[in-house]
Amino acid sequence: MIAVSEEMKNEDLKDPSGMDQEACGETASETPKMEEAEEKTKEKAPEKEGFFKKKKDPKDEKIEELTDKVKRQMAEFDNFRKRTEKEKSTMYEMGAKDIIERMLPVVDNFERGLASIPEGEKNTAFAEGMEKIYKQFQKVLEDAGVKAIEAAGQPFDPNFHNAVMHVEDESLGENIVAEELQKGYMYRDSVVRHSMVKVAN
Repeated sequence: MIAVSEEMKNEDLKDPSGMDQEACGETASETPKMEEAEEKTKEKAPEKEGFFKKKKDPKDEKIEELTDKVKRQMAEFDNFRKRTEKEKSTMYEMGAKDIIERMLPVVDNFERGLASIPEGEKNTAFAEGMEKIYKQFQKVLEDAGVKAIEAAGQPFDPNFHNAVMHVEDESLGENIVAEELQKGYMYRDSVVRHSMVKVAN
C-alpha cells in the first residue's frame, strides 16, 4: 500500500505542463493547416464566380458595334453637310460679286450718259425714260444687297477709298475726301470696288 501511494504521489508530482505542451503543439500545428485551407477556399471563390459569371451575348456585342458605327457615320455626314453648305455659300458669294463687278461699268456709263444730257433736253421723253431705267437698275442692285460707298465729304478710309489725287483746300479738314472720281460699291459686307477719290490736305 505504501508503494502504491508513493507511485501515485510521484505521478502527481510530475510536471503538469507536459500535457499542456503536447496539446499546444497539436493546436499550433493545426493552426497553419486551417489558415492554409481558408486561403485555398478564398482562392477558389473567385474562380467559381468567374465560372458562373454570365458571358456577353455575341448578338449584343454586334448590336453595340453596329450602333457605334452608325453614330460615327451620322456625325461624319453632319460634318460633310455643314462643310458643303459653307462651300456653296462661299461659291455663291464669289459668283455674285463677280457678276456685280462686271455690271458696274454699265452703271458708270449710264451715269455718264445722263450727266451728258444738255440742261434744255432733260425734260424730253428720251431723257426721262433713261432716268427711269437707271433708277430701276439701281433698285435691282439695292435689292440684291449692293450699295454705293459714301465718299465725298467723308474722312478718308483706305478700306473703302482709293486715293488717286491730293489737293490743298482750306475749307476742308485734314484727310477729307474732296471729290469722288469714280463711285465705289459694296456687296453686303464686302467691298466690290473701292471709291476712286481726291483727298484734301
